[in-house]
Amino acid sequence: MIRVAVADDQALIRLGVRVLVEAEDDLAFVGEAADGRAAIKLVRSTRPDVMLMDIRMPDMDGIEALRKIAAEPAMAVTRVVMLTTFDFDRYVFEALRAGASGFLIKDAAPADLLHGIRVVAGGDELLSPTVTRRLIQEFVHRPGSRRTPAPNLNTLTERECEIAGWVATGLANEEIAERLNLSPATVRTHVSHAMLKLQARDRAQLVVFAIQSGLTIPDGG
Repeated sequence: MIRVAVADDQALIRLGVRVLVEAEDDLAFVGEAADGRAAIKLVRSTRPDVMLMDIRMPDMDGIEALRKIAAEPAMAVTRVVMLTTFDFDRYVFEALRAGASGFLIKDAAPADLLHGIRVVAGGDELLSPTVTRRLIQEFVHRPGSRRTPAPNLNTLTERECEIAGWVATGLANEEIAERLNLSPATVRTHVSHAMLKLQARDRAQLVVFAIQSGLTIPDGG
């Protein structure tokens, strides 16, 4: 059973998520919050597997709440998906760097929201190739941006660096394997090793590390 919670200052959004989740046999709705501080308390008390978190909320915004959740080991096991009203919010890169496992648009189709919850609960990131390309553009063109090699980057093998770059294109393991003429199992192994060495909590954070370290593949190869 996947335990789900939501934090959003709009009651209608919270209600919508609750109704959707409670109708699914493999999902359990464990609570809701209207601001960032309440979201932190909710995660501490209910330990959801997935928290859907609005970026903009009163008192404490979603990114600050995310940072506090990710920094506390007992709460860090909860995977946080940011909710936004735009197809690409300018705070998305910051949210991913803080530890978000991806993001969803608030007016996404119900099936897409439920799929996203299951994808993130399964350990994958919720980022499409289109979004990752825009993430790269956002990082490259933002004022003062510069490459900052991730800690332990020099411990990655040449192949692991290459695979990390492909992960940053938003492709799935099977798609990367096809591009490089490797087996999906081999790609999964390289991804796991890269995440372990860079201490990335999930693929979304590996994407951020790859972008910041300049490992990205131009135009997705």
